[in-house]
Amino acid sequence: MEKNKVEIGIDVDNIEQIIALFGSFDENTKALEKETGASIVSRNTHIAIFGKEENVALAKTVVDKLLMMIRRHDKIDLSRIRYAVELAREGNADAIEEIMADVIAITNKGRQVKSRTIGQKQYVKAIRENTLVFAIGPAGTGKTYLAMAMAVVALKNKEVERIILTRPAVEAGESLGFLPGDLQTKVDPYLRPLYDALYEFLGADSFARLSERGVIEVAPLAYMRGRTLSDAFIVLDEAQNCTKEQMMMFLTRFGDNAKVVVTGDITQVDLPKEKKSGLKHSVEILDGLDNISVQYLTHKDVVRHRLVQSIIKAYERFEKNIRR
Repeated sequence: MEKNKVEIGIDVDNIEQIIALFGSFDENTKALEKETGASIVSRNTHIAIFGKEENVALAKTVVDKLLMMIRRHDKIDLSRIRYAVELAREGNADAIEEIMADVIAITNKGRQVKSRTIGQKQYVKAIRENTLVFAIGPAGTGKTYLAMAMAVVALKNKEVERIILTRPAVEAGESLGFLPGDLQTKVDPYLRPLYDALYEFLGADSFARLSERGVIEVAPLAYMRGRTLSDAFIVLDEAQNCTKEQMMMFLTRFGDNAKVVVTGDITQVDLPKEKKSGLKHSVEILDGLDNISVQYLTHKDVVRHRLVQSIIKAYERFEKNIRR
C-alpha cells in the first residue's frame, strides 16, 4: 500500500450481493469510485476499498448503506448511488436508508415506488399531512409522478371516491381551434403525461373502467369552473401556466374530504409577459396558512439522467448572473 493510503475491507453475505452492488459491467462501482475518489474491488465475497483515508471512509459509508438496501431487495441504480454519496458527504448518511425505506405505492407490474431524495420524502410527507400542497421545482423531480402515486393509493384505500387530474392548456393557445375533433380530443396531448402515470399505476384496462365510471377524470382546467369537488384527490399539474384568476377559481372548487396537490415549475411560465403566474401569486399569499404546505424541490431532487441536473444548474447560474 502506498504511503498516505489506507485499505478497508467489507465482507458480504453472498456473491449475489456483490453482483447487485457492482452492477452490470461494474457500472455502479465505477460511479462510486468517480464520486468518492476511492478504489473498490471485489475478492469473492469480500470488498476492498482503498485510497486516501477520507475518500475510503466516504466510500465505505456509502457501500454499507447500499448493502443494507440490497439486503432489503431495493434496487440500486446510478442516480441513487450519486445521491447517496452526496448525502454522506454532507453528513446525512443515516438519511440514505431512511429515504429508501418508505414504500409509497406499487405499480401495476409490482414495482415498488419510493422516495429517492430528501426533498421527495418531505413532499410525500406533506401530502399525507395537509389538505393542500404546492410542489414547486424543475423537471424530473417527481412532482407529478409522486402526486399520482399518492392519488392512486388514496383511491385504493377508499380515502377518496375519485381522482381528478387537470392541467391548463396554455401551450395550445389560439391553435386549439385549428386542431381536428372535439375539445377533449384537442386537449388530450396536453394531458398525456397524466395518462401515462395512471397507466403505470393502474394498467390500461383498469384505468379505462374507472374512467367510464367517472371514478377517474382527466380534464383541462376549464372543465373545473362552477363545480364543487368533494371526496376527491385533485391534482393540478403545470400550474405555473395558470393565471391568477384561474388559480383562484381552482382553489375554491374543492369541498369536504378533498386532497389537493398543485405542481409546477415557476421558471417555465408560458403565459404572456403581462400576465403573472397564478402559481407564484398563490404561493406568495397562502404560504404559512394552516393545512397548506409549500414544498420546493431542486436540482438535487432530479431523478432523471444526471445530465438533467447539470442542465438545470447551468440555467440557474445563468439566471443569477442576469439578475446581478
